[in-house]
Amino acid sequence: MGYLGGFAVTIRKFFRHDTPSGRVVTKEYRAGQGGASDQKRPKPQRMHGRHVLNRYEDGMEKCIGCELCAAVCPARCIHVRGADNDPDDPTSPGERFGFVYEINYLRCIHCDLCVEACPTEAITESKLFEFSFTNRADAIYTKTELVVGDDGRPQQLPWEDWRPGDDEHTSAWMRATAPAGDDSFEGIVAWAGELGYGVRAPEGGQPLERTEAEAAAHAGQGHDGHDGHDSHGGGGHH
Repeated sequence: MGYLGGFAVTIRKFFRHDTPSGRVVTKEYRAGQGGASDQKRPKPQRMHGRHVLNRYEDGMEKCIGCELCAAVCPARCIHVRGADNDPDDPTSPGERFGFVYEINYLRCIHCDLCVEACPTEAITESKLFEFSFTNRADAIYTKTELVVGDDGRPQQLPWEDWRPGDDEHTSAWMRATAPAGDDSFEGIVAWAGELGYGVRAPEGGQPLERTEAEAAAHAGQGHDGHDGHDSHGGGGHH
């Protein structure tokens, strides 16, 4: 009859709404169907969610149709076809642009390798993960749904439950470690400005930033004569 002890634990939880720490862990949430009454948990800054295709601050699209995101995708969920820009009315600053761009979310595993492979920071992932489909066609997002609007915000589809902050700091982990994942560049702006957001601030206090601060402080000490020496061996100022 030992299994009755397990049932006792479950029954007690029906009448207890807190944890030993006093923090409620269960929230009212119906996957977006509850509207404003749905309570979402705060999301980590570097969460991988629904993709967006970004535009530069002047409105030009960042995607150049290079197909590197499709090539690196382990789930083969991305389909891209590039086309030459119209010289009189270019879509992107380069020679080519993404004419066709599709993501099949029935396959996507949100690994974010497409973001890492993109040379122009065109594709990033938001914090939105509450989106489901009633048919297979809706699960294939085309360029129409993925490219941000004229305000730089993601296009909101009927089945998506966007909340304030879901579109901010997209793919922050990539932005923090760019370029090429070298951690010495953390905290250094290496990301082009985005429509509606501008140039987003990088994470501070990282290795290269600290090294530069220490070098500047050391140079300042040498300049004021406390620790520095002139080239002739004296301790005076130049």
